[in-house]
Amino acid sequence: MAGKILNYYAGGNTARGFHSLYESNLQGLDRVYILKGGPGTGKSSLMKKIGQEWSEKGFNVEFLHCSSDNNSVDGVLIPALKVGIVDGTAPHVIEPKAPGAVEQYINLGEAWNASALAAHKNEIQRLINQNSHAYKQAYATFKQALDIHDDWEKIYIDNMDFDKANQLTNKLIQNFFGKMKLNKKADVRHRFLGAATPVGAVDYVPNLTEDIPKRYFIKGRPGSGKSTMLKKIAAAAEAKGFDTEVYHCGFDPNSLDMVILRELGIAIFDSTAPHEYFPSRAGDEIIDMYEQLISPGTDEIYADKIEPIAAAYKEKMKEAISYLTKAKEIHDELEAIYVSAMNFTIVEKIQNKIAEEIREYASVIS
Repeated sequence: MAGKILNYYAGGNTARGFHSLYESNLQGLDRVYILKGGPGTGKSSLMKKIGQEWSEKGFNVEFLHCSSDNNSVDGVLIPALKVGIVDGTAPHVIEPKAPGAVEQYINLGEAWNASALAAHKNEIQRLINQNSHAYKQAYATFKQALDIHDDWEKIYIDNMDFDKANQLTNKLIQNFFGKMKLNKKADVRHRFLGAATPVGAVDYVPNLTEDIPKRYFIKGRPGSGKSTMLKKIAAAAEAKGFDTEVYHCGFDPNSLDMVILRELGIAIFDSTAPHEYFPSRAGDEIIDMYEQLISPGTDEIYADKIEPIAAAYKEKMKEAISYLTKAKEIHDELEAIYVSAMNFTIVEKIQNKIAEEIREYASVIS
């Protein structure tokens, strides 16, 4: 029986620039392969193939998806083996903790024809500069969207009952944990459930929660306390020794979108756009923050203010995504140059060598 595949992002294109959570997800691994090489050198394909091999062997596998290319992955982890393979090229630069002992660098540049690339030097440099500029425009525009979002949030914050918010949070914490406290240090992982990508917002909520018996869908408006509640639940879980998956917002990484407590079979997440879901099975429950915490009639009273803010926010988000789309188009041009200069027979040998090393390592530790 194939193992479970978990999909998420460990890096994202956010209103605060590219935000990396790789370190949190690589902690505890005994062997990490860090792949170096330009675009189109086969890093993603290599990771997918090795991940698929171990999934077919019945091992749970985690794919770290690429927020800049919807068809690529930036990493694959095999938790039971404590082995990972990650793309170590910018912007996700991995800082090694014990080079050689834990982390090993793999240079896929060995498989390219350097003289063929040198012939395209000026074009490569031009495309790299254009790509960088497109990302800067995307991040600046996401920041403008966040500033607009802050104005949207303020309307609801000014109309929120904070005492009720605290009572609701405390009630949930009591329902989740009661008097339970585990005699161990919590394993806390920080991730993104989704990301802003060249094709728009993408998320993996269904995959991440498919085995969770009890799911809480938080509904509400911007500024209705969803993230604050999730932060308090995550802090309580960690203090009580429960392993915690903390999923940050792909738009503003300072906010949270979901907390999963697999030991308790609980997932609680912000179920508003762009990751809006509704109960679909037994054990699903809605928590409506607007209904419980916001002054009745707020939507109607402030409609004249909310409508233009919502429209301006939507427009800025659309513009920011267009810059990511442009960056992807430029990246594809760059990739084509590198692909034409690659010897993929050598890449396949490198892949086979890594795969064999992992098999040997697995046989030693089993």
